[in-house]
Amino acid sequence: MEKEGKGVVEATLMAVRMRLRPILMTSLAFILGVLPLAISNGAGSGAQNAVGIGVMGGMVSATLLAIFFVPVFFVVIRRCFKG
Repeated sequence: MEKEGKGVVEATLMAVRMRLRPILMTSLAFILGVLPLAISNGAGSGAQNAVGIGVMGGMVSATLLAIFFVPVFFVVIRRCFKG
């Protein structure tokens, strides 16, 4: 996109808009897939709850990182090491 004459920030924002929906859909599907682990009850549910909540928390944090911090870091690194 930079080859088309767009700046780093503009190209990054365009890429973020293109990738936002697939990232959110994949993350939401994965989180909903492990939801039964997080809300399970019965024998052995303590371990299942721990695993489910841990996986869900990791996925939520990874999604937030992918949406917000990765584009910001890309712009910062691209400006520092322009080449």
